[in-house]
Amino acid sequence: MKWERKTLGDITNIFSGYAFKSSSMSKNEGIPLIKIKNILSNSVTEECDTYLIPDKIDPNMDKFILQQGDFLVAMTGQGSVGRIGRMKKVIRKFYVNQRVAIVRTNLDIANPSFVYYQIATKQNEKVLFDKANGAGQPNISAKQIGELPVALPTIDIQDKIASILSAYDDLIENNQKQIKLLEEAAQRLYKEWFVDLRFPNYENTPVVDGVPEGWRIGRLDELGEFKRGKTITKDSVISGNVPVVAGGLEPAYFHNTANTVAPVITVSGSGANAGFTRMYHVNVWASDCSFVDSNTTENIYMIYCYLKANKADLDRLQKGAAQPHVYAKDINAMTIMIANNVLLLRFNETVSPIFTKIGNLFQQIEKLKEARDRLLPKLMSGELEV
Repeated sequence: MKWERKTLGDITNIFSGYAFKSSSMSKNEGIPLIKIKNILSNSVTEECDTYLIPDKIDPNMDKFILQQGDFLVAMTGQGSVGRIGRMKKVIRKFYVNQRVAIVRTNLDIANPSFVYYQIATKQNEKVLFDKANGAGQPNISAKQIGELPVALPTIDIQDKIASILSAYDDLIENNQKQIKLLEEAAQRLYKEWFVDLRFPNYENTPVVDGVPEGWRIGRLDELGEFKRGKTITKDSVISGNVPVVAGGLEPAYFHNTANTVAPVITVSGSGANAGFTRMYHVNVWASDCSFVDSNTTENIYMIYCYLKANKADLDRLQKGAAQPHVYAKDINAMTIMIANNVLLLRFNETVSPIFTKIGNLFQQIEKLKEARDRLLPKLMSGELEV
């Protein structure tokens, strides 16, 4: 059967989210507002840092409420522009912020999931990234997003293919949920030992001025020193599978060589996401970020838990109004209560299996994505029958 060739703009309505006024926003309660930072790893996270006060929202803004079947594209941001993601199940009300493109499929023509699977590929993200223009801040338009090609069979074939590919997404989602639970378990243990001071044998350890005997107040770089990454441009990259970590939430592109050893912690160096902390369980090329890896410290998990628990302190390190920056020297100077070596070793040994399992789950996710993405072209070419 011949598939009809279309552009994304032919079968969807593509438009930017709304520029809501700051007077309608709250940090604590209301209707969550999805921003570019929510588009992560072909998904849209529910964790929002800004909310809209219902009484201050115009009823005519309903167009900008995320609907089931919508997918989103980051329209701006160094390291973010071109990112594609969706919230598979929209179970509550979300508004979508400006410079996040909403792609809403015409249900009379196409299955939204089928369209999403065909569009949300690394290749298309790279196409959009390359189209971005603007010297200081790269941007893409709704029109440029709409130029992406789509091939359409009949609706019943679309439905069947979407159902097949959705099974991979269900497995990916289950792995992501497990990762979240494991990370929470590691953070709970960190809090119990190093915040609540209920570490092993705490009952028999004197505490003076809030510092247990044998502990001391020090700097983060005494546990592991963050270094500045080596910037690499898009033109210098040699195509490969090594993530290039810059200022965004996701790798900017992929290179053929790494300059770190996994596991590695990266802290985004500049832009709207300056200070964003992530642990990679594969070797990466650290570019516009600060990093510390397992080749330079045995306390990699302790450092990661500390940074995640002290996100607000890390955010306060941002410098520069127009283009925020977080520098390695300031991360290294963060104050931390350093336990004795025996306890540090015991903590890292205790959480190591947790992070090993997290790393394995990330690998499984990547394999599932690769299998899913390989399957679609085979279904489109007729190599596999539906």
